[in-house]
Amino acid sequence: MSWPTKTPLIAILRGIKPEEAKAHVGALIAAGFDAIEIPLNSPGWQQSIAEMVQLFGDRALIGAGTVLHPDNVDHLATIGSKLVVTPNTDSDVIRRAVAHNMIVAAGCATASEAFTALKAGAQTLKIFPSSAFGPDYIKALKAVLPPEVPVFAVGGVTPENLKDFMMAGCIGAGLGGDLYRAGQPLSRTQEKAEAFIRAYQEAVR
Repeated sequence: MSWPTKTPLIAILRGIKPEEAKAHVGALIAAGFDAIEIPLNSPGWQQSIAEMVQLFGDRALIGAGTVLHPDNVDHLATIGSKLVVTPNTDSDVIRRAVAHNMIVAAGCATASEAFTALKAGAQTLKIFPSSAFGPDYIKALKAVLPPEVPVFAVGGVTPENLKDFMMAGCIGAGLGGDLYRAGQPLSRTQEKAEAFIRAYQEAVR
């Protein structure tokens, strides 16, 4: 399948608080992001995700990251989450999310994990931690994966190296600490978001 949003960059807002989410998610969408992940180890994630779905669900793919248990998936379905991102390859979590018609970006590092995720129904893969493996590793892994499966680089991706990962075969990236760190000012989020959007646009020219 193809990635369902226009811009294949996933904003990872780890640690964001419910009272901060509206302003930062609004700024990301204004900059050009259309996929937002709030990890489940963030404070008050249930409230943040539910409210962001209500506010921005018609403009962006809103969902959760660091999803480790099928029960979490069931709760996410009740609050309208459309995206499930995992740090690991857990077939039970993947199957549950697919059953709820969610987009799954399954975390994997090896060919065995990647094919396990795909067999469980994951539509997309995230290679994590990408910076530790490097673009050459991802290029080699892509050579054995079905070419139609979207692959994201996650972990250590910056505006400066985004193009390298895309040239290795990734359609885009999940962006964590180089885009958002808990407690950072809104102006920093805006600045970083614009830098990543520019880098992506330059990479696809």
